[in-house]
Amino acid sequence: MSQKLLAVNFLDNVNETIRILYWVYWKPFTLKKWLTAIHPNLKSFDNPFLKQNYFANNPRLRHYAWQIWWLNIISMQVLLVVLLFQLYVNGDFFRNINLILFWISSWVGIGFISRFVHNLQRYKLSLALFFIVLIVPRILFSVKGIPSLREFLDFIINFISLSPIFGISLVIVIAEVAVVIWGIGLGVFLSVCSSQMSSIGLVGAVTSITSSIAFITSSLIDVETLKPGEFYIFSTTSKSLTFAFIGAALGMTLTGFYFLESKKKSFILVTFIFLGITFGILFSTAESWIGGLIISTTSILGILRVYCWFPEFLWMLLLFLISRYGKAVSLLNYLPPRFDELIILPLPFMAELIVEAYHENPAAARNIIDYLVSSTNQQNVAAQAVTGIAIDFLNHCQTTGDIIAVSEQLAWIPSPPPREMSTVLPKFLAISQDVRASQETTSAYRQCELLDSPIRMLQELGDFLAYSQNAHFATSFGSIVQRWLKILQTAQQTLAEQAKRSAEIPQVYIAGASLNPDDSKTRFKGRQDIFREIETLALSTQPPILLLHGGRRTGKTSTLKYLPRKVGSELIPLLIDLQGAATATTLKGLANYLAEEIVKAAKKSRNFDLPYPNSQQLNQEPFLTLQTWLEKLERIAPGKRFLLCLDEFERLSEVIATTNSRVPLNFLRHVLQHRRQWILLFSGSHTLDELEPYWSDYLINTRSLRVSYLQKPEAEELIVQPIADFPKIYESLTVSQIIQATRCQPYLVQLLCTVIVDHLNREKRRLATPDDVQTCIPIAIETGGMYFRELWTSLSEPEQDFLESLITEETPHPQNKSTVRRLIRKEILEKTGDCYQFQVPLVETFITQVVTEE
Repeated sequence: MSQKLLAVNFLDNVNETIRILYWVYWKPFTLKKWLTAIHPNLKSFDNPFLKQNYFANNPRLRHYAWQIWWLNIISMQVLLVVLLFQLYVNGDFFRNINLILFWISSWVGIGFISRFVHNLQRYKLSLALFFIVLIVPRILFSVKGIPSLREFLDFIINFISLSPIFGISLVIVIAEVAVVIWGIGLGVFLSVCSSQMSSIGLVGAVTSITSSIAFITSSLIDVETLKPGEFYIFSTTSKSLTFAFIGAALGMTLTGFYFLESKKKSFILVTFIFLGITFGILFSTAESWIGGLIISTTSILGILRVYCWFPEFLWMLLLFLISRYGKAVSLLNYLPPRFDELIILPLPFMAELIVEAYHENPAAARNIIDYLVSSTNQQNVAAQAVTGIAIDFLNHCQTTGDIIAVSEQLAWIPSPPPREMSTVLPKFLAISQDVRASQETTSAYRQCELLDSPIRMLQELGDFLAYSQNAHFATSFGSIVQRWLKILQTAQQTLAEQAKRSAEIPQVYIAGASLNPDDSKTRFKGRQDIFREIETLALSTQPPILLLHGGRRTGKTSTLKYLPRKVGSELIPLLIDLQGAATATTLKGLANYLAEEIVKAAKKSRNFDLPYPNSQQLNQEPFLTLQTWLEKLERIAPGKRFLLCLDEFERLSEVIATTNSRVPLNFLRHVLQHRRQWILLFSGSHTLDELEPYWSDYLINTRSLRVSYLQKPEAEELIVQPIADFPKIYESLTVSQIIQATRCQPYLVQLLCTVIVDHLNREKRRLATPDDVQTCIPIAIETGGMYFRELWTSLSEPEQDFLESLITEETPHPQNKSTVRRLIRKEILEKTGDCYQFQVPLVETFITQVVTEE
């Protein structure tokens, strides 16, 4: 039983050894994962015996170490015997005895060095010396007075065989030198000369054996049996075969090492090709130029793995022909990368076969793509397959439902997508998501309106493709754009007709988010006085710093977004949301954010393409680089003025506190003083006296622009006609009730009207009465609870106490005068005669509820 178990273990070890050798040449990524599973820090070129401390708790590591050790011992000795055999096969018996003694000494020496010696600096030094001593005579083989390689080796072997004890230590160097001479281009040098017992060195040794077969063949030829002339032909052929074996082995081994651990693969590949050529030139000086040419050529072919590529090409061609008869998914496991992870030259049809298989089994196709990306060097094939799948899926969209499904069906594609689709696929996915958002609304009119955005994006994408220099790229995706555009335009027209026929009042009011000109269109009302003042001040000879301030949800951001449509073309508004800048923890991060947002804003505002600043300089001197960059932008747009609108400017205080630097404010002051074409506009809910004291040093010559309530006619227009062709649903008294309840505050007007429209649609009525307004006020307060709670919590404790006393009709104390002034400035209270009252009844109702609940 024990003998059977021993035999089974032996066969298992042989099988594992063969598998390791196979992995080194054809599946290095699998080998790397396998070694990592054995030990997280184990690399293919590591000496596992250097990790003996882990052997007790890691039997797999111990087993791998001894496995590699035995492989080194066996392969090195076989190599030495084969190499020396072709030199001494016709020698006498004494010479063979010397050879056996040399083999025994080297066996002991290699075993000693592999198992017990870890610090080999002095052996490496000796190696360099012996390398020079042996190679120089080889190169200068024909120079008179210098011994030949055979004579030199004969002396060394006789010396060692007579002193076997001394040979145990010295043969370590000799063994390494012998391997280096025959395996310098075969990867052995990388492992043996540094005592790294790696699988690379093992395969290099085994490959060296293969390259020596031709030498052995030529050594065994019986010259006397050959006719005149035949010996020369046979000798030339055998030498050429030998050179071919050497070059092929050189190239194949170098490529295996290159893919196993190299990061700069392209650079290393070129380097190895150069080494192959150099080795061929070196050999030609010793033998003949024909031999050197053969070695150089075959090594380059080996590096490119042409010897494997040709049969793999035929195999791939066969798979493609079989796939024409269907069931392409069943062929995925037979693709060449499944067996050979080191395919250098491209193989045809792989991407096409994966795309075809995706139709049959998407999961299987995605699995093979993941395998190509993570376990092979076929990332380009994976990218081509992903591109083909995406184009095919986008092409098959026939309805809005198909377009909506795109964002889900192609969500597995990694971000960023393959380079071929990096500019278009994200846009198609965004369009799909926008169409989905439009379909999730309950109103046909709102669905129709929300389709404007994806239709506009498709038109912009079509314009982009029209100017693309890649004709195939433009035609492939251009046809998809036109098909999608036709689908969405037809759907929008159908929805518009449904909205007209519907008895339901369209829900067109937008309460909450700032209004965007592309989506909100004519919903933005009023503010003409602010637009005129901004334009006048920005184009003046000495423009001041503009400070746009007002309460929360009064329309400051909406005003800035509509600014490009309200001012002349000589002014380029650049809206920067500093809420995003508040996440910057370094000055470099803030400068990068500002530069990127300025470029985006110029494109959005005036379709103006601005160049980015030098990224390297921006990282070294962020704001100094920005100053130079702004000057460059002025030269690009002479006669224009840039209006830099910093929304939520108070967030800069957070950046200053985080970085402990006022460099951003110094930069802005420099812009104000020295950049005549740049005007600064700060937008926020605070006035100067509410900011930190240091702000007053920077905001000199500031002109304040207050964004407050709408004028009554503007509010009435917003209520009665938020969009063109809006039905008449309000009585005149109802409009007055809404204005009285909201005090023309734009957000509250939109909020209350939204609730009223929903209320009418639920009751299936088309006319709102004053009673409906009273019914909807509590619902509006609940719906807009976030706004009201934010307003209440933003007040200081003295301000809250004063409002409570006002509601409970208690007499305010004299020391509350400063508190009252702040509440009036915040548009919470107003003074009427000797009394104070709430400006907005809706706000009063909410605070009354808060006080009552307490």
